[in-house]
Amino acid sequence: MSSLEKTLQLAIDSLNKYDVTDYEISLSSGSGVSTAVRLGKVETLEYHLDKSFDINIYIGHKKGHASSVDLSKNGIGKTIESAYLIAKYTQDDPFNGLAPKELMAYNAPDLDLYYPWDLDSSHSIDLAKQCEEYALNTPEIDNSDGSEVSSFQGKSLYANSNDLVALQKSAKHSLHCSVIAKRGNDMQTAYEYSTALDSNDLQSAEYVGTQAAKLAIDKLDARSLESQRCPVIFTPRLSGGLFSQLLGALGGSRQYKKSTFLLNSLDKLVMPEGISLLENPLVKKTIGAKAFDRDGVLKRRQYFVEDGRVKSYVLGQYSANQLDLSTTANSGGVNNVIVEHSFNTDLNDMIKDMHKGLIVTELMGQGVNTTTGNYSRGALGFWVENGKIQYPVSGITIAGNLKDMLLGINSIGADIDNRNNIKVGSVMINEMTIAGE
Repeated sequence: MSSLEKTLQLAIDSLNKYDVTDYEISLSSGSGVSTAVRLGKVETLEYHLDKSFDINIYIGHKKGHASSVDLSKNGIGKTIESAYLIAKYTQDDPFNGLAPKELMAYNAPDLDLYYPWDLDSSHSIDLAKQCEEYALNTPEIDNSDGSEVSSFQGKSLYANSNDLVALQKSAKHSLHCSVIAKRGNDMQTAYEYSTALDSNDLQSAEYVGTQAAKLAIDKLDARSLESQRCPVIFTPRLSGGLFSQLLGALGGSRQYKKSTFLLNSLDKLVMPEGISLLENPLVKKTIGAKAFDRDGVLKRRQYFVEDGRVKSYVLGQYSANQLDLSTTANSGGVNNVIVEHSFNTDLNDMIKDMHKGLIVTELMGQGVNTTTGNYSRGALGFWVENGKIQYPVSGITIAGNLKDMLLGINSIGADIDNRNNIKVGSVMINEMTIAGE
């Protein structure tokens, strides 16, 4: 019996003294190492060993929640007592309760997500130093914001009073580098990173370092733009954010609170026909994959948007109860979303088709209102004329409304960024407002 299973049994034994209707238990344990260097010197070297215990107790439709990092018998007992007292005295909520038993992840598949990396301090320091050194050896790279190596591996267990016990193991590793380029009085910062479930799949230190340097150098001699309206291309690092906003607007809590620009949008057109949002969470060895949600419900392949029309909201059990719908197993969010489209193009083709407009490579600020759809953020990127990149740009703001932006998608590229939970390439919007000089 594993340590998590022993802790679970300890919690269940402690629960027996209380008169509860239902319970949910979440346990996790993880370990990792993270190293940061700057200009060849170690700035931080941290080892992580984390454990947590969360419990929801239901007395009828009353719910009490408590959590702790103390997994001793005494710590577990006090946490359960706290959750029980909260449930006993809290207000009744008719939408509380476990998900239906038939939806539970009794046979959760192994998604091949667990690739521990035996990364000692010496190796992590050497790797971070190598990555930074490759960047600093590039002409016009003047300084460094540092290079980082991190590794995490852990296990999580979910159990409830329907006799469900579901375990998932996972790992994630990354290499990151950020440097500063200088030409005359102009200085620009850029970063590159690699992340993978298996450390053998990480990009090399040389690639990450030299790519960070190239991105910084490409931004030198940036200009501003005159205020205008024009097409905008979001590169793959950023384009997933558009669809993240869309999925957030389709979230069950926003629907029942009526705080979304996509209120009551089932079967309505929100993107051009031919574009779909597919959640495919059970793909093995994939960043973003997951077997079950926070309610213990088995994940499944499903469309939230199909051929441009909303097919389903994004629901956990509580929001599903509020809307009198069935859960979509999304308590805790979406997993491994794929943007399917009918376009057959790459970034170079999109630039030629755009002829004149803006490529956005970085965004700043939090100017997105999911209630109204209003979108306004600082941006950096490149200006395009005659179907070719002319020069880098900075000091501008791009603005629009997410409803118009999503419906105004002209094309989506094949340059998919597989490092992210939302898999999508570059996205071209037919028109946005640029505020510049």
